[in-house]
Amino acid sequence: MKVCVYTRDALPDCYPEGLARAVHFACVDENGTKVPFNRNYGILFARAGINADNTIVPLGIANPVIFKMYDGVIGIAGERVYENGTPDETAKGKLVLWKTKDLIHFEDETLVLREEALCPGISDSLAIDDDIVEQAKCYWDPVVCTGISLPGEAEARTGEELDGIRAVISYSDGSRREKSIYWDKAGVSFDKPGKYAVCGRILQQNFEFPLSKGYGDPVVFLWEGKWYFISTNDNLNDIGIYVREADTVDELFTEGITEHLILPFDPSRGLEQTFWAPEFHVIGGELYILFAVSGHAWGPQCHMMRKKKGKSITLADSWEDPVRVIRADGEPLAKDAITLDMTFIRAGSGSYVIWSYREHIGTKLDTGSMLYIATIDEREPWKLTSDPVLLTRPLYGWENVSGTINNEGPYGFVRDGRVFVTYSGGAANGYTYALGLLTADETSNLLDISSWHKSISPVLTFYSVKGEFGPGHNSFFENEEGELMIAYHGETDIKSHLRCDGIRRVHFRADGTPYFQMSKEEDVQSSEVKLKIRVK
Repeated sequence: MKVCVYTRDALPDCYPEGLARAVHFACVDENGTKVPFNRNYGILFARAGINADNTIVPLGIANPVIFKMYDGVIGIAGERVYENGTPDETAKGKLVLWKTKDLIHFEDETLVLREEALCPGISDSLAIDDDIVEQAKCYWDPVVCTGISLPGEAEARTGEELDGIRAVISYSDGSRREKSIYWDKAGVSFDKPGKYAVCGRILQQNFEFPLSKGYGDPVVFLWEGKWYFISTNDNLNDIGIYVREADTVDELFTEGITEHLILPFDPSRGLEQTFWAPEFHVIGGELYILFAVSGHAWGPQCHMMRKKKGKSITLADSWEDPVRVIRADGEPLAKDAITLDMTFIRAGSGSYVIWSYREHIGTKLDTGSMLYIATIDEREPWKLTSDPVLLTRPLYGWENVSGTINNEGPYGFVRDGRVFVTYSGGAANGYTYALGLLTADETSNLLDISSWHKSISPVLTFYSVKGEFGPGHNSFFENEEGELMIAYHGETDIKSHLRCDGIRRVHFRADGTPYFQMSKEEDVQSSEVKLKIRVK
């Protein structure tokens, strides 16, 4: 089967240059028809340059080619250009080269002499083993439900035994999961032996998008039997921190639910603007809210505030005064820069905070927002115990599309010995906003950058789920059934800038990696199931 590589025409209003000048992949069927991978969104993005003044030079790819190299290695190469498509003269006579064996995992790019990479006859398409192409297509295509299986006939002596019969749901990537079922027991007499046909409904929690309008950076949190929702409140010009309380996640988004003001506008405490991205975290057994805020002069900085013991989350006087996050030497986290979007993660190798940092915003010396990581002592989490380490900055076209130069909104979880941290790039209130993914071994030193793998392509974009644009700045929580869920904000229209909230289940592929793009229609074929049972 043939695979071709290409770039796309830049369309400023729906697919700008930072996205278009990436390497796209498609397989070519027997009729010569191209069937794109990854919904026709780019897969390989050229790494940007960094000037001496620490500003970023966005770069892209032109005229990509694909070819066989050695020992089953496939090469993909292209000319390096600036974001607007003009040639990068510093790379004259050279090509950006990626290597892969499976069209799924790619080695980091290198810049090589053209004659070292290419030989006569190389083109933009290549015949590749069908198995490799099918596996790659399976990976880059949407993961969807392919079937639901139940026992042909089951034995159940009680209603509890019937409730214990679960469905096995299969997916196109080979993954499987079990789900509970609500069984209609009305026609079954458990005191009367015999065979019965019962109907049931798979218990999968789904949420409509949008859940609420005018809220960014959503966090859903369970504390002492109650559910809470906290976010940046765009409806009130990002002034103050408000929280909702309910008995279930669904109830958090009912119309007219009370929003409790727990941190108000207060110039006397330096709390005047940019009440941004509040997050609940339990650190050292205490409940904190991590957030950014500015005083009279604009310039958000990371803060923490701790809940007083035995007090209600929803009361303002239940919280201690916010404290600004400081470095190990007692100095502010930043003096001439902004800091925001701090999150906390505990891994086998220690306790860490990750945050976004940006210098000279809005000027010619704008560095773009970068993610830094440091260790903390959970007894004093507002004070770093290590120097900050640069984790990632927006070097790929999808991260710095149209001048957004953005890495922000980190949030992580640990599963099966691996640390997964999502973050956002692109326009925070526009359709290009997207999620990236960082992965590390849980026991590794997370301050060592070599411990981390950064996905070259985003893991959630406006191409992922129909009708959702600019999905990003997410958080994670386990729902009432113990499923990992992702909460995020996005737009309802490609031209909209009103941030709205959404929630969906995080799927895990057969290899254990998270998949964030599954719509509710792709998640479960049909929630209705039938089963024959034998009552003894």
